[in-house]
Amino acid sequence: MQLDRDEMGKVVNRLKRAQGQLAGVLRMLEEERDCEDVVTQLSAVSRALDRAGFAIIATGMRQCLADPENEQTLDVQKLEKLFLSLA
Repeated sequence: MQLDRDEMGKVVNRLKRAQGQLAGVLRMLEEERDCEDVVTQLSAVSRALDRAGFAIIATGMRQCLADPENEQTLDVQKLEKLFLSLA
């Protein structure tokens, strides 16, 4: 199944922000910045990645449920595995 391009635009933007945040974490480490600041920024990157992953899964679910005639069936076990991989 292909994910909706318009919906994925938001996810791509979120991932680009996370990429910038991660670059900031690397700079902070190279500059030997305070540990608390580094961990706080790293936590923000982690949350951004998690939210992007959940958005991708949610979009896929909406598409599967919106098109009950779809050849592919909604595999609950596979979906659960995807959610748990983000936990």
